[in-house]
Amino acid sequence: GLTYLFIAHDLSVMRFITDRIAVIHKGVIVELAETEKLFAHPLHPYTRALLSAIPMPDPISEKKKVLEVYDASMHDYSKDKPQWVEIEPGHHVMGNAPELAQYREMLKD
Repeated sequence: GLTYLFIAHDLSVMRFITDRIAVIHKGVIVELAETEKLFAHPLHPYTRALLSAIPMPDPISEKKKVLEVYDASMHDYSKDKPQWVEIEPGHHVMGNAPELAQYREMLKD
């Protein structure tokens, strides 16, 4: 098959032209999933922050929405190093054991 690599910050555009999205933070892939799965169940905080920044066409909704701000210092990898895990079929995410447990809980909702 043919593969194209697009690098963009605008995930709303990528949604319409890609089958899968890899979210990269500082050169490290933190989440990889089929496009619609990523939009339906964003797990990594950086992915959620990027998605929350997508403008909404309705000005009233845009003013009311809550932006998620990503702070890399929220991760404590001093003792429990992050792992690259397939959290559900075709959906991979980077996280340590406590984060992965939280992501699994998020998928149950």
